[in-house]
Amino acid sequence: MISITKDRDLLLETLLVPLVQGENLESDIANLAEELKLPKTLLTEQIKAEKKEVSLFYPVAHKSIKRVYCLGLGTKPTLKMVIDAFKRFLQMEAAKLPSNLSIDISNGNFDPEFIPVLTEGLVSGLILGTYKKGLYQTSNVPEHKWDSEQLKLQFFVKDNFDAKVKIAADKGRAIAETQLKILRLVNAPSNKLTPIKMGQEAVMSGKEFGYKVEVHDEKAIEKLGLFALMAVGQGSETPARFIVMEYKPKVTGTILPKVGLIGKGVTFDTGGLSIKGSSNMHYMKSDMGGAAAVLGTIELTAKLKLPVHLIVVIPTTENCVDAKALKPGDVIRSYAEKTIEIIDTDAEGRLILADGIAYLNKNYSPDVMIDVATLTGSCVQTLGYEAGGLFTNNDDLALGLITAGDRCGERLWRLPLWDSYEGDIKSDIADVKNYSGKPIAGAISAAKFLEFFSDKHANWAHLDIAGVAFGDAEFYTQKTATAFGVRLLTDFIAGLEK
Repeated sequence: MISITKDRDLLLETLLVPLVQGENLESDIANLAEELKLPKTLLTEQIKAEKKEVSLFYPVAHKSIKRVYCLGLGTKPTLKMVIDAFKRFLQMEAAKLPSNLSIDISNGNFDPEFIPVLTEGLVSGLILGTYKKGLYQTSNVPEHKWDSEQLKLQFFVKDNFDAKVKIAADKGRAIAETQLKILRLVNAPSNKLTPIKMGQEAVMSGKEFGYKVEVHDEKAIEKLGLFALMAVGQGSETPARFIVMEYKPKVTGTILPKVGLIGKGVTFDTGGLSIKGSSNMHYMKSDMGGAAAVLGTIELTAKLKLPVHLIVVIPTTENCVDAKALKPGDVIRSYAEKTIEIIDTDAEGRLILADGIAYLNKNYSPDVMIDVATLTGSCVQTLGYEAGGLFTNNDDLALGLITAGDRCGERLWRLPLWDSYEGDIKSDIADVKNYSGKPIAGAISAAKFLEFFSDKHANWAHLDIAGVAFGDAEFYTQKTATAFGVRLLTDFIAGLEK
């Protein structure tokens, strides 16, 4: 629950105060010292407002406040910096904190345009900080005694900021609660999140937030002609699913932009007969990070009631090894009625995406079409863990996605999609091959493969999020999910012209 007030007599026992470095910091500290009835020198000595700085004070002379946490945000903080600061704070202090918190943004001399950013970020950060990673531990000590639903935040604001703060706070909560779901899905072991379970998650989300969901089973997949998806899934005892979701708000007199998203949903990837090494194979439970991102995007779009016609397609399967598994050298069919030579069975994600892209394009004719996938190690080698790879031939689409990513802190970097790379996917015996066989430009040749199945759509983009969907994080001993893509795609969709 989120409440807004200007009545300082309602302050709760625990108060959070965000502070920004700059010329106003001294006056902010002076105002805070007066409010808390504490010596200004005490606060000045401890508070520098640097990033990751947390200062704790006990204002014993104050009639209601027992503890004050001052959180430093550094200089010119971005939305991501605010989210990270409050998420980290809650993860550090969760065991000591009550579920009811006061947050004072009235004393700080913040730029008026920054206040909604600050509000959205701190609400999102606090909620994301409630994520409990030990979901399958039987005797673990709870990291905190409450969850995001029990978190109650009380904002103290300046005059005329009530409405802006409430809107930003509600948005921050909506986004973070969806991201919590995505974290749970991407971190789930593959025996807990199968393609069947993925379909069930989509159905539950659609029922709760009011959008249409259709889950096609293995018989329907064959009937539809999704042969590339079938081929990848034939080595697994767990059958594949093909999920189609559609959100279309009832808006009279307006032509809504039609956006199509496709997410790679490989719930576990052994590599098939081109098997992966064992050292990090357990992390391949995260190979459905693209599917989770687009599922989160349609859920959040429906929550926020954005004026867009959104279609989301998730081909989901396991890539396993048995006697029926796809073999290197095989030639398979696809939904687009094109044949594919299999060079490497570990290049399976692009196969199921090919069917998803062709299906969405043919049946819905979207104005904009974007696929999202944890697709290649090549992209990780190129960009590391700081940005996703962006491939498109449309400069306006590239600018829109990059701008949205910069705004929300989920950054993209554009990589080439030149025709000179087409030779990497040419086959002597089929229409196209799924892997170049070269140890270079792997992310680019994968994107060229997907472009082949986009039918040269004028507004198509491919996002390779292999390096940013799952990675190292503070307070974790193993790699973990990030929920990358949900904010980015939702921000991009919200910015589309009607």
